[in-house]
Amino acid sequence: MSFTKTTEQDSKYSDLEKMSVTTLLHSINTEDKTVPQAVEKAIPQIELLVNQLVAQMKEGGRLFYMGAGTSGRLGVVDASECPPTFGVSHDLVIGLIAGGETAIRKAVENAEDSTTQGWEDLKAHNISEQDVVIGIAASGTTPYVLHALKACNKNNITTGSITCNKGCPIAIESKYPVEIVVGPEFVTGSSRMKAGTAQKLALNMISTTAMIQLGKVKGNKMVDMQLSNDKLVDRGIRMIQSEIPVNAEEAAQLLKENGSVRAAVNTYLNGNQ
Repeated sequence: MSFTKTTEQDSKYSDLEKMSVTTLLHSINTEDKTVPQAVEKAIPQIELLVNQLVAQMKEGGRLFYMGAGTSGRLGVVDASECPPTFGVSHDLVIGLIAGGETAIRKAVENAEDSTTQGWEDLKAHNISEQDVVIGIAASGTTPYVLHALKACNKNNITTGSITCNKGCPIAIESKYPVEIVVGPEFVTGSSRMKAGTAQKLALNMISTTAMIQLGKVKGNKMVDMQLSNDKLVDRGIRMIQSEIPVNAEEAAQLLKENGSVRAAVNTYLNGNQ
């Protein structure tokens, strides 16, 4: 099978080293502006994936992200932000990266080339048919991801993907592929740029929409967020005051006693019925 890797095609720009800082910045920005349009074209694919994900999460399923390099790091970031933002368990959304924890900060040689480690990493988390695995790979060919998805399919585990090359092996292997074609990078082959931005936008859409559908947001507020610093406590106090007739001191006390905005508001309302 052959396909065109647009992420590896030559940049539209030449002699970058001769450009001024102003020209470089404006040129990069010009390319970046095309990314949301590419993501918009993929919304029908994203919708299919999210609908399936939500249905399985409502039945107790988990979400796994898998990737290598930039793609893997983006999955780890999105997964790690779900517990503090939405108050969910740390094992509901799990990010796996080729090379393990070390690879989050430093490249691990040949980690992405393994055809067996991806499935081993999933098995270590007791992966099951309830779960959904989303492979993230700009190229759409990363062996760590591709072979893990193949193993998932053999074991009746739902598979999705986020790639940036149309018709790539990982998209073909996925039951719910998301293909966001952003074209050549400003620096040829540097998929940490437009492709990485596209993947980040898609991940934001997937996890946020899923959590809203699971009831983790009320109105437009993160009512289940973890109160891990003073800024979030202050935000929680204001959110409580917007919902019930209490002053800041009373709101702070309710928040301290109940641990979340949702619980604080519910406690107050139940006690004043």
